[in-house]
Amino acid sequence: MNPKPYMNPYLAGVLLGLLLIATIFITGRGLGASGAVKSATVAAVETVAPAHAAGTKYYAEYQAEHPDGPLKNWLVFEVIGVVIGAFLSGLLSGRLALKMEHGPNSTSRMRVAGALLGGLFFGLGAQLGRGCTSGAALSGMGVLSTGGIITMLAIFGGAYAFAYFFRKLWL
Repeated sequence: MNPKPYMNPYLAGVLLGLLLIATIFITGRGLGASGAVKSATVAAVETVAPAHAAGTKYYAEYQAEHPDGPLKNWLVFEVIGVVIGAFLSGLLSGRLALKMEHGPNSTSRMRVAGALLGGLFFGLGAQLGRGCTSGAALSGMGVLSTGGIITMLAIFGGAYAFAYFFRKLWL
């Protein structure tokens, strides 16, 4: 089966903007993914070390904010929906494949190590920055926040700067 063409990026941007507006209207806040990871972490700590969770201010505050349990946070369902939607999109467009892509100057091991290291830095940065890039940049720009605009400029500027140094792994 030949893969279907990608969606027009301008149409995808408009649809994402409409989704953001609907999310702000319905929930009173924008989109973000790091809150789901935080909820899963809190749930794991509460399960593995309940005494530690009960005696730590960080977990106690989170428990007070989410009395029904950390996994009943709507952001958890958002991320589950994103994963299911990505899977269905790949399946329906003929792009679903389990393969490891890498450039000729790198290996699968380098690719996995880079992804894990990048994920670790992303998680630390999201915790320090009190949110992930989608929350800070996308939702911030959606309400014309100066911080959101600066974050988006920093994301793209950083990506272009790093791309110059890492492109040799793909060429």
